[in-house]
Amino acid sequence: MTARIIDGKVLSDTIKTEVAQRVQKLQQQGMTPGLAVVLVGEDPASQVYVRNKAAACEKAGFLSRVVRLPADTTQQQLLDVVQELNQDDAIHGILVQLPLPPHMDSGLVIETIAANKDVDGFHISNAGLLMTGRPLFRPCTPYGIMKMLESENVGLRGAEAVIVGASNIVGKPMAMLLLAAGATVTLCNSKTRDLAAQTRRADVLVVATGKPGIVTGDMIKPGAVVIDVGINRGTDGKLVGDVDFESAQKVAGAITPVPGGVGPMTIAMLLVNTVEAAERALQASHQPA
Repeated sequence: MTARIIDGKVLSDTIKTEVAQRVQKLQQQGMTPGLAVVLVGEDPASQVYVRNKAAACEKAGFLSRVVRLPADTTQQQLLDVVQELNQDDAIHGILVQLPLPPHMDSGLVIETIAANKDVDGFHISNAGLLMTGRPLFRPCTPYGIMKMLESENVGLRGAEAVIVGASNIVGKPMAMLLLAAGATVTLCNSKTRDLAAQTRRADVLVVATGKPGIVTGDMIKPGAVVIDVGINRGTDGKLVGDVDFESAQKVAGAITPVPGGVGPMTIAMLLVNTVEAAERALQASHQPA
């Protein structure tokens, strides 16, 4: 058995085309979606992410604004920038690139973003809405994974879904989305006693730990759908995931590659969330006062 590859690049291109069409409709009504990305410091990986996001925005027809701040920016200065963006009607989505410098409280910064502009879906209000099954914004990476599963016609109702990694960014919201789709969800963390026993039950396995090769082929149920969220730099300088691709591909039914799997989908869903925010803003502007 050789697993089929779930190509996130191809699917993300399709979604971006649909977003561009929605942008054109908005522009015909006098509105251009605007996304502001705030980058603090000189982290090389963050700079690449921000550059990719800005390029995707511009290609889709968005107003793209990148606010670059030095690493010694005070937390209050950053909060002031966020508040200014909250008040800017041309900006419909605000994203503060993580990680922030150690002297900043990322939780406080995220809470300062207006909930209706929190296109990352990390604000506590949006996390709570997701928890209760009424999401305003779905976090981009889990949202992208759900689109990938949908594109593969993966039956989630009653399926055993196992998530390795319980972060607020991927693991927890992923669990909520899979639960809403009718899956039986197991959420593993660093204290899980027998990880392989959990992963071998999974019809759908999502791995998001930041630890290269933590899941190997012998830990995967034959025919399972494996979603690898990890992006790690190997000893040879190449990008690798959290799943050992070579051994996993021989067992899984379908698998995402690294790179070219989940990564492109994350940016695509950021565009989707931003265009949705702009559509809501336009609708609100037409409501009687």
